[in-house]
Amino acid sequence: MTIGILLADDQKLVRTGFRLILEAEDDLEVVSEAEDGEQAILELRRHQADVVLMDIQMPRLDGIAATRRIAQDAGIRARVVILTTFEQDDYVFDALRAGASGFLLKNAPPEQLVDAVRTVAAGDALLAPRVTRRVIEDYARRAAPRQSDRRLELLTERELDVLRLLATGKSNAELAAELFLGEGTIKTHVSHLLAKLGLRDRVQAVVFAYESGLVERGSA
Repeated sequence: MTIGILLADDQKLVRTGFRLILEAEDDLEVVSEAEDGEQAILELRRHQADVVLMDIQMPRLDGIAATRRIAQDAGIRARVVILTTFEQDDYVFDALRAGASGFLLKNAPPEQLVDAVRTVAAGDALLAPRVTRRVIEDYARRAAPRQSDRRLELLTERELDVLRLLATGKSNAELAAELFLGEGTIKTHVSHLLAKLGLRDRVQAVVFAYESGLVERGSA
C-alpha cells in the first residue's frame, strides 16, 4: 500500500528536498504541497493524505494551529508529524496538545524521515529520539493536572497499569518486561485503552495521563 504525504512548509526548497527523499521510496508518494497552514487544510480536503509533514512557523496559519484544526476535523484522516529546526519544549508541548502524532527535527537524517512517515502511517506515534525522554519529563513537571477524567473509569486495572507505564516513555518491550506479559498482549492493551479514551496514539496517551492526574508530575 502506498502512503500518501502532504508537505506543508513555506520554503519551496525544503519541500523539494523532502519530496526527493520520500519519493525515492516505492511505498511513499507526495500527493500535495502547501506553503501555509490554511492551504494545508484545503489540500487535505482535496487529497486524502495519510501523513502531513508540517512546519511550525508558517504565514497565515502556523503549523500548531493547523494541526489543531486537522485533529478536530472528522473529515480528515491524516496524522501530523511536526518538523522544525527548534528543540524548544514549548513548541513540542503545544504541538502534542494540538494533536500531533510526532515531532522530528528538520536536520534528522533522510532514513529517519522515511521511518517517521511509515511509523505514523501505521498508527504509531513518535518523537525525535534525542528529545523524547526530556519532553516527557518536562511535560510531567509543567503540566497542570485537571480534575480526574471520567474516562479513566472505562479502563480495567491492567489498562491503567499500562497507561501509567506508557506515560514514562517505556517501549512495548519494556512494558512487557515490567508487567510480565507478552509484547502482543501489551499491544492489545494499548489499542484497547486508546479506543476507550478516544485517543489517536501513544503520544496523546502520555498527554492524557498527566492532564487527567493519573500520573503525578515528577514521577516520570
